[in-house]
Amino acid sequence: MDYIAALTPPIVMAVAFTALIVTIVKSQGGANKAKEDAAVDAAIARAESARQKKNS
Repeated sequence: MDYIAALTPPIVMAVAFTALIVTIVKSQGGANKAKEDAAVDAAIARAESARQKKNS
């Protein structure tokens, strides 16, 4: 029975890692991509505006 206890953590980690990868792949593109792109564009615009104000 010790071998079951020894194999359980790697198996659990493998399943969790697979679920993480599937979630990441599924969240790419679609409506989420448009929201993420808009958020990044807004953050870049704010940073650029702050940089220009600082330089003038």
